[in-house]
Amino acid sequence: MIKPLPFYSDVVEQLSIGVLIFNAADRLVYMNNTAQEVLEVSDRKALGERVDIILASDTFNIQCYFNKARSEGLRSIERDVQFLQPGENSFNISVSPFQSSNESQVLVEISNTNHYQQITREDALLSQNKMATNMLKGLAHEIKNPLAGLRGAAQLLSAELKGDLNDYTRVIIDEADRLRDLVDRMLGSTEVVKQKNVSIHAILERVRQLVQLEVADRILIKTDYDPSLPELTADKDQLIQAVLNIVRNATQAIQLKGEITLKTRIHRNFVVGDENYKLGVKVDVIDNGLGIPQDMQTKVFYPMVTGRDNGTGLGLSIAQTNVRRHRGFIELNSKPGRTVFSIILPFGHHYGR
Repeated sequence: MIKPLPFYSDVVEQLSIGVLIFNAADRLVYMNNTAQEVLEVSDRKALGERVDIILASDTFNIQCYFNKARSEGLRSIERDVQFLQPGENSFNISVSPFQSSNESQVLVEISNTNHYQQITREDALLSQNKMATNMLKGLAHEIKNPLAGLRGAAQLLSAELKGDLNDYTRVIIDEADRLRDLVDRMLGSTEVVKQKNVSIHAILERVRQLVQLEVADRILIKTDYDPSLPELTADKDQLIQAVLNIVRNATQAIQLKGEITLKTRIHRNFVVGDENYKLGVKVDVIDNGLGIPQDMQTKVFYPMVTGRDNGTGLGLSIAQTNVRRHRGFIELNSKPGRTVFSIILPFGHHYGR
């Protein structure tokens, strides 16, 4: 069995791009954690495999680039390459000759084509969420003060009328309470995050059971979990609410019958605000519904923004707020027939940006 090479492994494992090294027989001898993540394959399974198996593509002949690297000693770069596994993303790929221990090897670097755009998008999303939250806090103050006065006046009026026209004063009181509750829901939970060790899979299973009862046989909820994930330090109830809102949103995007997949994977070397995190968990909620229109994808996390006639526009906003309380964020990637909401949560270890 071919074992990973030990050289500079601590440094290479921190890179945000995938690094693979192939020996003279074009068989894999090393891949870092990022390569395992973006290609969705473990080094245990991939080590010793041929390059045309690991980087198989219908449109890109990796062997030609290997031959060029060996014969001409030149580095080659190709953009927007799509491999058969995984089949959803496209990558930038660099192929370079590499000499080690008197053996002619090949170094391959891969990264998602949207790697830097993703960082910019995450920063923009966090900024939007913060701006929306601040706006809501100000709006809530302006609404709740008059509501309290209105409700108090209705109670005094009801007492003065001594039973006459109480149906009308009760309407005023009930509607004031309803508006107050609506404002509170817009702001999301105000409770402090309760830090306890919890399994992300326990949270997902709770949500799966709740929603499966609601949708019965109309929608199948499948799971694709990474059992090796460690526990999070998190508020279980707040994360259940966040995931529940997203999964319910997915059920509403499926008109007749369909399926939803809950998927977990390790997530490495990512940025949240001004902090870099080495390790986290990525939870994908994948549905095969209608998809979200392109012009709505940058707005769905704003409160009161919804594409449904009977929607409140609060579910995704509350989900984002609860995830942000855990120093995480939510991403969206949608096209007709496949929508993916990705919750990224750090395990807690970080270092300055």
